[in-house]
Amino acid sequence: MPERSYFQLEQAREVANAFARHGVEFLFIGKGGAIILGYPAATQDVDLFPKKSPQNGKKLVDALNELGFSVDKNIAEQIISGVDFVQLKDGPFDLDLVFAPDGIESFEVADKRKHVVDGFPVANIRDIIASKRESGREKDMVDLPLLEDFREEFEKSLKGELRSAVEIALDRTRNDL
Repeated sequence: MPERSYFQLEQAREVANAFARHGVEFLFIGKGGAIILGYPAATQDVDLFPKKSPQNGKKLVDALNELGFSVDKNIAEQIISGVDFVQLKDGPFDLDLVFAPDGIESFEVADKRKHVVDGFPVANIRDIIASKRESGREKDMVDLPLLEDFREEFEKSLKGELRSAVEIALDRTRNDL
């Protein structure tokens, strides 16, 4: 199996555009969500928090098929029923659908607190941190102090007139090339 590349902002744009065309309600979460907000890190997958409903699940399946994911009948049923966690590795990039992320009470609550950055609906940085903290996974515990530091800077930037986090992240990517 070929090694997968790291998550790229272009992949987030593809997801956001396809989901918008199909009317999928979702938020970017996890490290990928933090990266969209400007967190200087890398991840190998895209984590999404879709609204759990049969209607949204059907739209989600259609959008995933459009993006080139292999969604068989079993996976489609899991998505439509809103199984807590669905991992997709048979597509253009790795994608995790988390219908019940640890530490976040509901999609509706998280959606009210979301950040929208250049058209990307991203879970609030505090929700991203709460989810990582509640997961208890060792790799998430390592990221927590760095995410907390980032949260402080990000929240300060919300009060000022700074460039968008996506512009900053793209500049960092260009500088790394």
